This record gives sequence, C-alpha cells and structure tokens, in this order.
Amino acid sequence: MRRTGTGVGRPRRRGWSGSGADERDPQMLGRLASRLSGDRGWAPRLANGSVFGRWAELVGEEVAEHARPVSLRDGVLTVAADSTAWATQLRLLQRQLIGKLAAGLGDGVVKTMRIHGPTAPSWRRGPRHVSGRGPRDTYG
Repeated sequence: MRRTGTGVGRPRRRGWSGSGADERDPQMLGRLASRLSGDRGWAPRLANGSVFGRWAELVGEEVAEHARPVSLRDGVLTVAADSTAWATQLRLLQRQLIGKLAAGLGDGVVKTMRIHGPTAPSWRRGPRHVSGRGPRDTYG
C-alpha cells in the first residue's frame, strides 16, 4: 500500500473549492433554516405560525390593537375583536386583510376569516337553572 501524507486508509481529497462559492462554505442561518423547513415539509406550518407572531406587522398597528388571531385551521383564520363595532369593521375589511396576509405570508395560507365579537357574560351559575331572563326579571 502506498502511503501518502494524509495517513493510511484515508481517501485523498481530490480538489479544492477555490475562491468561488461552494456548498461547503459557511451559510447564513436563515438560508439553512429555510432549506431545512422546505426539505422536511415544515414550511406550511411555519407560515401558519407566523400569522400569530407577525400579526401587527401584517395587518397594521390599528387593527392589531383591537383584534387578535385565535386559531388557523385549513386556511380559516378565526379572529377575536375587542368590540362589536370592531368586529363589524373587520368584516367590512376582510378582503383587504386577506390580501395583506397573502402578500406577507404567501397565497393560500389564509383563505377565509371568521370574525367574532366579544361574548356576553353568562348569568347561569351552579348545576341547576331556572329558565327566564335571569337577574333582569326582578327590575319590573
């Protein structure tokens, strides 16, 4: 067996990378993460998560102050608004909001939106319940 300067049994290196770019060169972390997420099929789930993380950036500060995303399943984004007035406003702006989300995240991530206003308090307490208007029926 012929001995080279690299040691016994090790294969010789056949070329150098040179001064040009090579796949063995150090890569940016963001580029590696995006390649890894694409190879493993994580890209759709990451896009879904970025709706929640980048909500204020995607829809604007004013809308983000009065509405928050609750869930995203199968392209349907559920949004909770602070008041019924904001829920109505968001329903009117729904097409523009979906356009903004598509521009920031890509087409098909959010297909439709379900917008809910605040829920009323429940007057039902305890295991037994008498039908009627609750505490309001004693006021005359």
